[in-house]
Amino acid sequence: MKLSRTPIKTAIALVLCGTALVTTGAEASGQTPPAAAPAGTAQAAPRPGDDFFAWANKDWLAKTTIPEDRSRWGAMDNLAEDTNQRIVKLIEAVGADKKAGPEARKVADYFNAYMDEAAIEARGAAPLKPELAQIAAIKDKAGLVRVLGASVRADVDPLNNTHFATENIFGLWVSPGLHDPAHNWPYLLQGGLGMPDRAYYLDNNERMAGLRTQYQKHIAAMLKLAGYATTDADADARAAKIFALEVDIANTHTTRADSADVLKADNTWTRKDFPTNAPGIEWDAFFKAAHLSDQDKFIVWHPSAVKGEAALVDKTDLATWKDYLAFHTINRMANVLPKAFADQRFDFYGKALSGTPQQSVRWKRALGATNEAMDEAVGKLYVAKYFPAENKAQLQRMVANIVTAFGKRIDKLDWMAPATRAQAKEKLKTLYVGVGYPDKWKSYVGLKVDPKDAFGNALRAEAFHMGQELAKLHTKPDRTEWSMPPQLVNAVNLPLQNALNFPAAILQPPFFDPKAPDAVNYGAIGAIIGHEISHSFDDQGSQFDAQGRLRDWWTKEDMEHFKAASHKLVEQYNAYKPYQDLAVNGQLTLSENLADLAGLEASYDAYRAAAGKNATQETDRQFFTGYAQSWRTKAREEAERRGILTDGHAPPRYRTATVRNLDAWYKAFDVQPGQALYLPPDERVRVW
Repeated sequence: MKLSRTPIKTAIALVLCGTALVTTGAEASGQTPPAAAPAGTAQAAPRPGDDFFAWANKDWLAKTTIPEDRSRWGAMDNLAEDTNQRIVKLIEAVGADKKAGPEARKVADYFNAYMDEAAIEARGAAPLKPELAQIAAIKDKAGLVRVLGASVRADVDPLNNTHFATENIFGLWVSPGLHDPAHNWPYLLQGGLGMPDRAYYLDNNERMAGLRTQYQKHIAAMLKLAGYATTDADADARAAKIFALEVDIANTHTTRADSADVLKADNTWTRKDFPTNAPGIEWDAFFKAAHLSDQDKFIVWHPSAVKGEAALVDKTDLATWKDYLAFHTINRMANVLPKAFADQRFDFYGKALSGTPQQSVRWKRALGATNEAMDEAVGKLYVAKYFPAENKAQLQRMVANIVTAFGKRIDKLDWMAPATRAQAKEKLKTLYVGVGYPDKWKSYVGLKVDPKDAFGNALRAEAFHMGQELAKLHTKPDRTEWSMPPQLVNAVNLPLQNALNFPAAILQPPFFDPKAPDAVNYGAIGAIIGHEISHSFDDQGSQFDAQGRLRDWWTKEDMEHFKAASHKLVEQYNAYKPYQDLAVNGQLTLSENLADLAGLEASYDAYRAAAGKNATQETDRQFFTGYAQSWRTKAREEAERRGILTDGHAPPRYRTATVRNLDAWYKAFDVQPGQALYLPPDERVRVW
């Protein structure tokens, strides 16, 4: 549903984010789903009914190569690149303007400090010394618990499948309570891993084994660069123990699919429950160090991990824990340390994990860091220059039309009981839709930014953000609060707020073009709008009512029908196999696939209603082609595989293929039996 506190990049949350498939053609016809063509191969242009993604994007796929500093490249990536170049020029202008306001000045100072490589090199590893000294000063397990508590950061969001592998031992999320939308609650989640997911530690195959070896080498290299280990043998020995600890942590973690099951996450623990449920940590000391000692109740999203990691604190020797903390501190701060640190981090996370040949130029990394630290301050600069009021008004009209269309689809469901239908309509009626930018902007008054101290700025920004999140525990939830900044090419559904966000940056070509035919806009941004609306009714969102409360508002018969229809979509996506040894996980991607399908259907209805008598077969073709072209993407194999294992979104090629479930697509392109995407009418998935 959202990407929390990520640098400005392309990825669409419980809607759109996901890696894509490098492909230039389709398989021969037949009723098996289209599979991947090897990267770089040339094939004859397919028919729409064989591979709609390749047909709609054939020219783009033929002429496009992935930039050397990217693991993937597509419509969203290209748009984000253009947006980022605009923003950098705005920041540079602020830096040259002596009359710039204090907040804009902070943005420029943060960016310029990161860009000052000479100053960073001159300081060397010295900025790390106070951080490492605190770790070195740990004398016993009580001291360890205090440091572990102080390391907790609010940078996870389980409902949006983001940051599950946070390097802090536990992740913190602050949001309205699952059963108490009138108050913000602290959520405790699994963490402690330096690789993306438990699968990277536990899967028994040659590729994962190779990555595990490279990760251990990365750990050792970082320890040596910081002077924490003095010899190769010392660094290797310490790295082996750190890695062994992370393997133990990974064994306590739940899978991605289970993490997406809100009902399994619905675990309320009082402070008194922690010593009994998860012995091994002095919890009062932990919560005090984490500034959570005033909280009596927590929602524990991953009980097995909290219990297992607490036991590891007690069982694992102190020296290993200290080395673990030292490595993760170095690793986390590598990008604001000398070039050797940043390069080493990229060698593993960029090259090995994602297959990216070349690190991004410095200004791109500086902008990402600035967005991470002061996202809405940067967004305010962007909106003032690049998001006209007429665009917002036009998008708001489209949103209203698609909400209306979705409501009419609910009215026509012959399987839905009146009581369930009334609750669904109430969700639509009370839905908050933010377009472009938030109604209220964040303040950065309390954040100190030094134009000469990139390392210190990063630490202070972390602490400032944590303070902002902790402060929410003492205020009422705000349904209109945004979860992502305006300059992010993204969109999000927030079930606990019954709200949607459509940032300004995605509301431009190729997703939205005021000069384009309505059919194209409805196929592109309209499908995204419909997708986000549909998330309120997918396998996760359907569990929350109009107030954002986790509550079963379905009749038993309606839920059984919904689950049966959804299972057909799981099976449809399980059949997609990009690689011989790796298939799409239909259960992991179910929420996104449901939203893709229902969103496309609702947007199609809205386009047809708006077009009236002007709708033709040709405009239908424009609609579906606009949808497919909005997903044009290529990805490197390493990134593709990582996405299939860890991302709740299917590769874009298969997201595009959801058109095979819409009768109108068959008519628009004369799709016939025997073509690869053809489904008999009774096999087309129909949910909403």
